[in-house]
Amino acid sequence: MKKISSHRVGVDQGSRVLFSDYEDGGVMWTGTGPRSSVTKIKFSEKFRSVPAVTVSISMWDLDQKTNGRADVSAQDITNAGFSILFKTWGDTRVARIRADWMAIGELPNEDDWQL
Repeated sequence: MKKISSHRVGVDQGSRVLFSDYEDGGVMWTGTGPRSSVTKIKFSEKFRSVPAVTVSISMWDLDQKTNGRADVSAQDITNAGFSILFKTWGDTRVARIRADWMAIGELPNEDDWQL
């Protein structure tokens, strides 16, 4: 459990198209086997400490002739941002994916001392 010790709590959120591979014949649309995509996200302002981050798929466009396989997660989380990792495998053909994210954590306080 993440415990927040400050009364200043911040919530940042966003939505990002991770890729659109059907337009240019990208690997998510034309490839097979394990494939991944990393998208860097910068928070609108820095948190005081590393926030809790959730990521979910909010739009997916998959080929209906193959199984839909997807794994999406947050990685490399810092107080300034994180990366969204999208993975697929097998014969899945992914045309495009949009992910929504939310970060919740402590914000800097004007009473914090910088030594």
